[in-house]
Amino acid sequence: MSKFSSAARLRRIALSGTLLATFAFASGCSSIDRLSQIGEQPKLSAIDNPTTQPGYKPVQMPMPKPEVASYNPNSLWRNGSRAFFKDQRAHQVGDLLTVTVNFTDKANIANETQRSRTSKEDSGITDFIGSQTVTQPLKVLPGRILTTDSSSSADGKGSVQRQEALQTNVAAVVTQVLPNGNLVVEGKQEIRVNFEIRELVVAGIVRPEDIQSDNTIDSSKIAQARIAYGGRGQITDVQQPRYGQQVMDVLLPF
Repeated sequence: MSKFSSAARLRRIALSGTLLATFAFASGCSSIDRLSQIGEQPKLSAIDNPTTQPGYKPVQMPMPKPEVASYNPNSLWRNGSRAFFKDQRAHQVGDLLTVTVNFTDKANIANETQRSRTSKEDSGITDFIGSQTVTQPLKVLPGRILTTDSSSSADGKGSVQRQEALQTNVAAVVTQVLPNGNLVVEGKQEIRVNFEIRELVVAGIVRPEDIQSDNTIDSSKIAQARIAYGGRGQITDVQQPRYGQQVMDVLLPF
């Protein structure tokens, strides 16, 4: 065995040991954290300011030139007013509104492509230099110089059947008012049932005109909508593959 192959083997062994130690440490920390929570209910997240969360970035969109509000003499109205009395709908940072999540998605697509082709080539020699006049024709001369047959066919089918539905309500807070008056909203809801927490997150941009008189808005009218519905707890933990299996699923090429 050469010196280079021994060094390569040592490097592979060291790399494998490092990976195993890393996985064991990560699994150990996770196991210790889970062991400390045995018999206890999952803890709810603290109510935090969304703008202080890591990764939060103010939304920047193309905006028209701002219009200065003008007042008409001897008039109770001004440009941009929506009602004579104060509007109770959300319109500034910190206001709340209810988002009606009514998501129904259904798709049924079927495609089929068929193709076929048949070709045949046949060439031969019937009388090569008068071979038919010879008493005993030359048997070595082939009757067919070239004969080819080919055929091909293809039949491809594909179909998609998908149906999803989500109906619920969640309160959202206005985190930003864009220069054109549109509102950036974000809402999060957590519900704990026994040892399972269900999470619902809604975020996006809404127009004040789309907010109903009861301070609600349908999720279909939210631009750049981000809706996430999931959970965490014992049931979710059982449904997930073990860490080792997930690692092997990523590393194994077959």
